[in-house]
Amino acid sequence: MKHCPLCRKTYNDDQLNFCLEDGELLTGFASEPTHGRYADDSPPTVMLNDARRTKPQNWPSTASPPAPWQQQMPQSRPQAAPSFVQTRDQTLPTIALVLGLISIPLMCCYGGIWLGLPAAVIGFLGMRNADADPNKYRGRGMAVGGMVLGVITFFASIIFGIIALIASST
Repeated sequence: MKHCPLCRKTYNDDQLNFCLEDGELLTGFASEPTHGRYADDSPPTVMLNDARRTKPQNWPSTASPPAPWQQQMPQSRPQAAPSFVQTRDQTLPTIALVLGLISIPLMCCYGGIWLGLPAAVIGFLGMRNADADPNKYRGRGMAVGGMVLGVITFFASIIFGIIALIASST
């Protein structure tokens, strides 16, 4: 004897697994209330009929078999020599920025003269290269930064030198 836990209807057929009213899974004991979905916490095994046939024997056969697949050969283009990707050069802007940055702490020791002036000149050359041929050169911002730092430290070193000369003469 089985019963439906949802509508509480009882069935005498042991082969029946689902309620005919609401489709709920039937439990085996009608007198005992169940708190879960299944009375023994395992779903019943559902048995299916024979496997479904996907191509029955009575289907009409095709008049001719399908054409075999023919792979098309891609048209070959004349191959050029392998080309190498050339990166854009930023050597001069990098050197200018490094010289400009190093000249800052050495400004009081006349480092602006020995490092700042070359940073300004190399930065100008790097900026001119980047403006003239942007496909070959890059780093315009670094070149401007190195040039500005070089000019500032160059003039600051000259001012420090003048102040040191005046202080030593008095």
